[in-house]
Amino acid sequence: MEVEQFEEFFSHEYQKELMAAATQGKKSIEVDFVLLDKHYPELADKLLNDPENILKAAKEAIKSVDVPSESKLEIEPRFKNLPERFNIRIRSLRSEHIGKFVCLDGTVRRASEVKPEVSIAIYECPDCGAKLSVEQTERFLREPLVCECGRKGGFKQIDRKLFDVRWIFIEEPFEIVTGERPGEVSVYLKEDLTTPEMQRKTDPGNRLRINGIVKEIKKVFRGKMKTQMDIFVEANYVESSEIEWEEVVISPEDEEKIKELANDPDVYNKIVSSIAPSIYGMDEIKEAVALQLFGGVGHNLPDKTRIRGDIHILLIGDPSTGKSQLLKLISSIIPRGKYVGGRGATAAGLTATVVKDEEFGGGWMLEAGAMVLANKGILCIDEFDKMSKEDQIAMHEGLEQQQISIAKASIIATLPAQVSVLAGSNPKFFRFDPLKSIVDQVDIPDTLLSRFDLKFALKDVPNVEQDEKLATHILETRLKPSRVEPVIKPEFLRKYIAYARKNCKPKMTREAAEKLKKFYLEMRSMYSGQAIAITLRQNEGLMRLTEASAKIRLSDKVEDHDAERAINIMRFSIQQLGYDYETGKIDIDRTEGVSASQRSKIHILLDIIDMLEKKIGKPVPKEEIIVAAEEQGIKVNDTEELLRRLKTEGSIFEPRINYVERIR
Repeated sequence: MEVEQFEEFFSHEYQKELMAAATQGKKSIEVDFVLLDKHYPELADKLLNDPENILKAAKEAIKSVDVPSESKLEIEPRFKNLPERFNIRIRSLRSEHIGKFVCLDGTVRRASEVKPEVSIAIYECPDCGAKLSVEQTERFLREPLVCECGRKGGFKQIDRKLFDVRWIFIEEPFEIVTGERPGEVSVYLKEDLTTPEMQRKTDPGNRLRINGIVKEIKKVFRGKMKTQMDIFVEANYVESSEIEWEEVVISPEDEEKIKELANDPDVYNKIVSSIAPSIYGMDEIKEAVALQLFGGVGHNLPDKTRIRGDIHILLIGDPSTGKSQLLKLISSIIPRGKYVGGRGATAAGLTATVVKDEEFGGGWMLEAGAMVLANKGILCIDEFDKMSKEDQIAMHEGLEQQQISIAKASIIATLPAQVSVLAGSNPKFFRFDPLKSIVDQVDIPDTLLSRFDLKFALKDVPNVEQDEKLATHILETRLKPSRVEPVIKPEFLRKYIAYARKNCKPKMTREAAEKLKKFYLEMRSMYSGQAIAITLRQNEGLMRLTEASAKIRLSDKVEDHDAERAINIMRFSIQQLGYDYETGKIDIDRTEGVSASQRSKIHILLDIIDMLEKKIGKPVPKEEIIVAAEEQGIKVNDTEELLRRLKTEGSIFEPRINYVERIR
């Protein structure tokens, strides 16, 4: 009955699709469930409740459709557009769903390699020569029990039919998991769901919508079947649902309110005041974070070079300045936000890794880390300085190239990581010291520091007036929580950001570009000796900030006041961390590496060591170096600190205590 109904359905509705699939050698066609439900509602209900048999009937019906090609015998019907009520949360899967057709939404966390699997094993009877075909439905190869001639066992396998399979593990997406551990389920992909194109779509980090049959996995322990089982989903249809910010539903009423807010002259202040209103002050930092949430515009140049649009921000602050609270709040504002702690984060956990698949086949599986899972969102990393150097170095590619490459075991892959990073770090010596460069105060490699567009210092400096305002703000927050209610509700702010990121790609105007150019050249003209006030990295960051400013207004072009806003934020960042108290000048290297004044002292020390080695031989006593350095105006503490740096960098070594020697 079902076969005849499907045959009639396919003949009327999918004749052309079947003809095209058969002539092009395709292995499947996409069937709209809504169309099936419209013409054959009973058949649609049966598909949902007894999918195993109904899918077999549908495949059998395709063989009978009048299509002049033998390849139609292999065409698989794949059903899409299931009703919303059949979209089940992964954590809600229960025994009652076993054998049912369901729709799941999730992000791929791990994925195995594509491997061949036996679908049908063909055996030969040694007595009568009969060919016995056995369909393989279990995890272990099954042989025929008996031949028609009466022989039992001892059959020889002479042939087999193979198809490709892949196991992926999906977990619930971030936006539906608030403070919960995301549910996870394994998904079985086979045949044309494992093509190279589908393999890319189902790699870790991708967001998928999967229609399939919930099945059980029998567990065997020491040859005995266990009563407890695991479940998995055998996929029938897979589609990518990871279109940037598409999961945020914006109604026509929302769109009207969004455009109204965009035209409000006070839109910037309203957005800034709606970001973490419970945290007092930090207006410049909140404005920078607001621009980060909207992001700049990514550019793909004709020579295939890609310039990122995502903005990275680093906060370095004294204890109790609100860094952690700010990071947690920001990660909750947007759908793809993710918060991790530096102490518990590893390179594998942040980027990607390869793990051994102990459950399905014993191969290797690619597992995505936080940067990949937060693709097209924001990643907030607290205690960034507490991560190991190896873990920090692993982030270099993700921060600048916006991808994660991995080559381990038999897996070579590149995963997308188009993510903005907001990181928080504590000073090495508990409190921030404005007299020292950033590199001397945080355990973060120089090369990684340079990847951040903006760096801010949160200082806890006693000030009677400010302390009184802060204490009053905290008290009022406790007594009257409504006083710190955001001007723009978080739900609407999320929609506003989503709308801007989806629909607004502002283009740079000549006026804005000239203003940025003028600022860049003015800062470069402050060059004195070896001190450099700004580099091209900051110039690129300025452009991203300027584009983000235009996005907030939903403007299709970047104007000069957007450039002015970006310049003010960049100037504030540079002055906070780039002012060299020793020379009284702005030195950008203080924010990313060794300051110009330090470089000068290092050269003097290396010259002193060279001179002493020639004069008294190798190795040179530290006392002699300190005395000679003092004669050239370098303080004892500075000399000792710079010698430690030179030793760490491998420029000198200590053959014995208090003696040093150059490494050439």
